[in-house]
Amino acid sequence: MKSAALWLLCAVAGSTAGSIMAAEIKVLSAGAVEPGLRAAAGAYSKQSGNPVNIVFNTAPEIRKRIAGGEVFDVVVAPPAALEEFSGKVSSDRAGLGRVGLGVAVRPGAEPPDISSTDALKRSVLAADSIVYNRASTGIYLENLFKKMGLYDPILSKTTRYPDAGAVMEHVLKGKGKEIGFGPITEILLHRDKGLKLVGPLPADIQNYTSYSAAPMTSAAQPEPARAFVRFLGSPESKALFSAAGIE
Repeated sequence: MKSAALWLLCAVAGSTAGSIMAAEIKVLSAGAVEPGLRAAAGAYSKQSGNPVNIVFNTAPEIRKRIAGGEVFDVVVAPPAALEEFSGKVSSDRAGLGRVGLGVAVRPGAEPPDISSTDALKRSVLAADSIVYNRASTGIYLENLFKKMGLYDPILSKTTRYPDAGAVMEHVLKGKGKEIGFGPITEILLHRDKGLKLVGPLPADIQNYTSYSAAPMTSAAQPEPARAFVRFLGSPESKALFSAAGIE
């Protein structure tokens, strides 16, 4: 009888300890690192028992949410954006890698020639429509097209969306000679639906965006947040990001 009572007490204590130790980590992240971050979060949760809840936004939206006083345990954004959150994020950071820009077309579409900057320029001018976002990568593309003398000639056939995910969904359902631009990771996320990655932008006009993770100073789960960020900087995590197309 005593043994049964002792076993029950230990079981209850173990269950209580497990519920105390398990802590949901809330993360606000840029969408370009989604495939790698989801893989790393899954590996971390399996090892630690702590679930990771991730909300993805564009960099401008992340800036707006943090400036508005929203609190998460961890923020993933370009280093320049993290610097803007002075006092709100810790200096303990983990670099996750960088993401380049690529070109996408719908299933069955003829891939445009993007083998050089001149070839890309000809393909853009010959396209029926051009699609890209209004986030950080879209701002870069807008300035690039202006520099190449393409912005005004293609303006009437250009469609833009708030984020890269919406761009890829549009291209998947598109028609004619349509070209989509966006982070390579976002294009790869839609590969199972048939979206085709034509390739990265030519090296001389390529743009890489780096991403880092940092705990927020007002995190509800400060120690698990720090542990998660440390894990994101580990060799195991780096391998998962690399496999997802994040260099």
